Amino acid sequence: MRERDVLLNELAQGLRPMPEGIEWFDGLTPEEQTWTLRFLAHHCIQARALAEDGPDSISRAGLRPTHTPAVLIARGRIDQQLGKIAGLVPLDERRKAFRLLIAVLAIADARRRERYCSDGCGHWWHQLSDAG
Repeated sequence: MRERDVLLNELAQGLRPMPEGIEWFDGLTPEEQTWTLRFLAHHCIQARALAEDGPDSISRAGLRPTHTPAVLIARGRIDQQLGKIAGLVPLDERRKAFRLLIAVLAIADARRRERYCSDGCGHWWHQLSDAG
């Protein structure tokens, strides 16, 4: 488990404030930002994100429905759209993508935790609030 993995999961679980996450994200190189967005998109899929998660994720991320990542998540298959969101290039779009992907992960993982892990599980990221 890497420090980055812990940080991203803490952001998704509300254990760290998003401004701290944005500051961390802004400190990454463009290549590291792309890798991080792809990592998040992958984890959203692993957490079983659904197309129906889009509107709540947009709201939770503080995006307007007209922002590019919000427009993308609202159309088509979520797995394909998450990949497109992770591939956005302009820095301001990457920041929005980061916030949106954290929100999608938060919603999908909370649902997974409630449905599949409520009686306990071995997911290390579900133990973070216990460690703090």
